[in-house]
Amino acid sequence: VQLQAFGGGLVQAGGSLRLSCAASARTFSLYHVGWFRQAPGKEREFVAAIGWSGSRTPYADSVKGRFTISRDNAKNTVYLQMSSLKPEDTAVYYCAARRSSNVVITTTTSSYHYWGQGTLLTVAS
Repeated sequence: VQLQAFGGGLVQAGGSLRLSCAASARTFSLYHVGWFRQAPGKEREFVAAIGWSGSRTPYADSVKGRFTISRDNAKNTVYLQMSSLKPEDTAVYYCAARRSSNVVITTTTSSYHYWGQGTLLTVAS
């Protein structure tokens, strides 16, 4: 599976932006997809994830209520709508996928097998 994340950029604090993750897998609907981020000097951390149908969407506490993850299986794409952005949201954002038959969606980095190249979000204060 090949993933490509795009949509990052420079945004003012309080603004909004939508990231996209395009996947190459023909069976994309069988994959869980997660968004992770890595700020300079920090470890990669979980942001949000989504199951096959989109009904299960765990979020990190730091983004809950501000970010929304969704997917369009017909387009093999997962989105991360971000609003009320803060300077601390500045990071490289990665999308990742794992094929899973489990209804439970993991939030651990090591559980995801396929990764995109990352897209940089900078939130200016």
